[in-house]
Amino acid sequence: VQVVEFGGGLVQPGGSLRLSCAASGFTFSRHAMSWYRQTPGKRRELVAGISSSGGSVDYADSVKGRFTISRDNSKNTAYLQMMNLKPGDAAVYYCTCGGYWGQGTQVAVSS
Repeated sequence: VQVVEFGGGLVQPGGSLRLSCAASGFTFSRHAMSWYRQTPGKRRELVAGISSSGGSVDYADSVKGRFTISRDNSKNTAYLQMMNLKPGDAAVYYCTCGGYWGQGTQVAVSS
């Protein structure tokens, strides 16, 4: 079983990034999945979630209107499109699906 995040990096405030979460070794399409983020000294925070079919999504208030979660079950991959990034969005972003977690990908927002 493997869950791997891709796409983190450094972006200027107002910029965009798209994170990907690739899953293997289990039936990805049967499970809801979520994106979390964490900064040093703070608890891991739920950012967005999506149902197994992709028909239902939910977002933390802090990212509503700026982030979009989606998934492609044919590719066993989920995405988090992040727009209008703010310094407060900087964190390690994790995806989780079926009880499995990735190792995280770092997002930095700085000019």
